[in-house]
Amino acid sequence: MSGFDQRLRELPDSRLGAMSRGVEKESLRALPDGSLAATPHPAALGSALTHPHITTDFSESQLEFVTGVHPSAQACVDELTQIHQFSYRALRELGDEMLWVSSMPCGLPTDETIPIGRYGSSNVGRAKSVYRMGLGHRYGRRMQTISGIHYNWSMPGVTTDEYFGLIRNFRRESFLLLYLYGASPALCSSFVAGREHELQPIGSGSLHMPHGTSLRMGRLGYQSDAQSTLSVSYNSLESYAASLQVALTKPYAAYEKVGIRNPGGDYNQLATSLLQIENEFYGTIRPKRVIFPGERPLHALRERGVEYVEVRCMDLDPFVPVGIDSPTMRFLDMFLLHCLLADSPPDTPEEIAALARNQQRVAARGREPGLRLERGDAAVTLTEWGGDILAALAPVALRLDGLHRGTGYRDALAAANATLRNPDTAPSARVLAAMARDFDSSYLAFTRAQSLQTRNALLALPFGDDVQARFAAESKASVEEQKRIEANDSLPFEIYRQQYLSPERLGVPGKRSPALA
Repeated sequence: MSGFDQRLRELPDSRLGAMSRGVEKESLRALPDGSLAATPHPAALGSALTHPHITTDFSESQLEFVTGVHPSAQACVDELTQIHQFSYRALRELGDEMLWVSSMPCGLPTDETIPIGRYGSSNVGRAKSVYRMGLGHRYGRRMQTISGIHYNWSMPGVTTDEYFGLIRNFRRESFLLLYLYGASPALCSSFVAGREHELQPIGSGSLHMPHGTSLRMGRLGYQSDAQSTLSVSYNSLESYAASLQVALTKPYAAYEKVGIRNPGGDYNQLATSLLQIENEFYGTIRPKRVIFPGERPLHALRERGVEYVEVRCMDLDPFVPVGIDSPTMRFLDMFLLHCLLADSPPDTPEEIAALARNQQRVAARGREPGLRLERGDAAVTLTEWGGDILAALAPVALRLDGLHRGTGYRDALAAANATLRNPDTAPSARVLAAMARDFDSSYLAFTRAQSLQTRNALLALPFGDDVQARFAAESKASVEEQKRIEANDSLPFEIYRQQYLSPERLGVPGKRSPALA
């Protein structure tokens, strides 16, 4: 019996049944013609600073929906659906905006006119906006309008070291998620205006990669030449934290040229280090811990350890109403459990570099027949390696279905096996097929139609008055909370910024440092 099989067998039902998941989902607000809606965050949705479930991501035009923590995939989808329903009702009162259902953006205006998120006059609100201003200076605002799904997952009794073992294995095998669930093989040419790229023209104003799976996770997506110099080890919390500590505190020449403020005194960015704050570090998965108000995420990890992992490589699926469905979540549950229980040798700089190459290959060419990936010292086909992973998930599916008295996990695994055997059924292939069949290969026309269909479907679902009233009350309470925060602020922003970014607030293992009020 392998170590994996033994660990799975020995895992108590009580822990396995207490797996938890939650979702953060980003979507641009778009106009009927497929262009970006430049209107402010709708007042009916409450305060983007303090609302527990509805906020904005980079742009004022980019909604982010956040579910609570749920004991089942279906419960998570149900709450995410309700958040969409409430938001669509608010949007309907304001006009004809819709949520863009693809990860790659709608038609974008010039870079400097994409509106950055606004969070009010408090220090914490201003810091969120200045951070986004810095992202715009560093990477361009267009890149920040890419949207996706973050899947947060935990299980009781998992140690910090075990979570880092999970992360190492996830990084080795997450190429399979790009193949199975990547849904961004094409984009609007406005996204790459003035940039070099390897995309091929398709239809009017559209570009694509014929065998691409997830341009969002490729060279044109959330990538950074500056961050590529950062080789973060996931062998332990200590090695991970040490890598981030340097990136968060050491000045970076190109960003020093940008400066903290412009000649007029307005802020360009929060800091001149490689990373302004921890959230700027891009990756397919992150170790996470709920933070106290004013606490730095790295300090929280160092003091209290990893609480859950955040999977960051999932595209929006334009064919399902809220961008992700329960079968996909069930597959993620199985995949993460496999990554947790399988042997996880330490990573090396050489392996980290190879994994980055694998990710780029699959993002750009994942459905290319015979595509080979680097697996240790060997080159193996994606389908061979993917088949090995799916075979390892079979006992996980059986165990979870037995626990839940159903077939949902085995059904999700069977669907993944079918997609591995037939790449034409992958979401990325279905996007290109639908574009060619019905929209003259136009990315904007396809996504516009799919977004409109999704809006109508969500608005047609039952939505009780009690649910509407609950969400409306949350929106109202969030506005009052923002006012309270603003009224209690007394510290000048520059002092707040310096204190928040001080290296002392990043903490050291086992030793408390004060949180900023």
